[in-house]
Amino acid sequence: MFSFLKVLARNLIRGPATDPFPFGETFTPKGLRGRVRFDASACAGCRMCEHVCAGGAIRFDDGASELRFTLWHNTCTFCGLCQHYCKTKAIVLTEDWHLTHRQTEKYAMVEQGTVPLVSCLGCGIAMMPVADELVRVAYCETNSDIDRLRQLCPDCRRQLGIKGVQRCRM
Repeated sequence: MFSFLKVLARNLIRGPATDPFPFGETFTPKGLRGRVRFDASACAGCRMCEHVCAGGAIRFDDGASELRFTLWHNTCTFCGLCQHYCKTKAIVLTEDWHLTHRQTEKYAMVEQGTVPLVSCLGCGIAMMPVADELVRVAYCETNSDIDRLRQLCPDCRRQLGIKGVQRCRM
C-alpha cells in the first residue's frame, strides 16, 4: 500500500509524461515511415511495389497513353516494402504523419501519379519511358549509345542487338 502511495506522489510531482499533442508541440522521430510520395518521372513501371505491398494499397492501371499509379493511404500499412524494392526511388515514405481525416474524406487519402508513355523510335508503339534514375542505377553515366537505346522498345533493342551477331551455319 505504501509503495503505491510513493509512486502516486512521485507522478504528481513530476507532472504529465505524455506529449501535449494535439494541444501543443510534439516531435517526429527520425526515420518515421509516414505519407508516401510518388515521383512519376523516376518510375520504371516494373510494378514491384504493387507486388510486395503488404496492405494491397498500390495499384497500376494501363491506359492507352499512360500508366496510372494509385496508393490508398487508408489501406497502407507503412511497412516500407515499396520503398525498399523501388530501385529508382520513385516511391519514398516521408516523415509526414499528419494523415487524420474525417470519414467522409476517406477516399481523398490517395497518392496518385501518371507516367506518360512515349513512342518507340524504331516501330512507333507506345512504351514506358526509361527513367533517368534507372539509367544512373544501371550504367552510372550515360552516352549517345545508351540514349539511343532508351528511345527503343525492348523488341527493337533486341533486333538491334541481333544484327551484330553472326549466325552459325550447320
